[in-house]
Amino acid sequence: MGKLFLVPTPIGNLEDMTFRAVKVLKEVDLILAEDTRTSGKLLKHFEIATHMHSHHMHNEHKTVENIVKRIQNGENIALISDAGTPAISDPGFLLTRACIENDIEIECLPGATAFVPALVNSGLPNDKFVFEGFLPVKKGRQTRLTFLAEETRTMIFYESPHKLLKTLNNFAEYFGEDRPISVSRELTKLYEETIRGTVSDLIEHFTKKDPKGEFVVVAGGKK
Repeated sequence: MGKLFLVPTPIGNLEDMTFRAVKVLKEVDLILAEDTRTSGKLLKHFEIATHMHSHHMHNEHKTVENIVKRIQNGENIALISDAGTPAISDPGFLLTRACIENDIEIECLPGATAFVPALVNSGLPNDKFVFEGFLPVKKGRQTRLTFLAEETRTMIFYESPHKLLKTLNNFAEYFGEDRPISVSRELTKLYEETIRGTVSDLIEHFTKKDPKGEFVVVAGGKK
């Protein structure tokens, strides 16, 4: 019986790759990658020659059974995403669950994930928090925002640049313009930036300055 390794990869700065992650990726029989082109650059940088297969949200339902069989036959397989920790707003849950159901050992390495530094440097309470990931685009969005309007814990969201202002305006409508908020972009990268203020402050800022990069939005809970 082999083992499944869940291996975090850097969210931007390659220096955040751990020694252990490199060692595991060099030693496993196969690496499952969300995008083999993106991960290929990472593997080349760290001189990792292990073979890769594609494993993403569009094919994971079809590939899980075969992967489980390969691990049962003795192969050690690692799962990585394009950036960060697998299964956090990325593929990974279905395979992990299938391995658990088949008594396959799983080893998850600690490492980079975008929401932790965004939460810690937000200045908002982080003793209790809720991670929401991406809000529904259409169906269920209003229902979710109505529910979260009563949430007292700090809330964490992921957002793309072209939807950021829409989300901030939704927050103004459902949470109120004075709700404290922190928006981090391009974490660990050259143009990393965190803007803090009220929802209305952030709307004004990103109305004047075109949003660029990947965003983590941290919103204070209802008092």
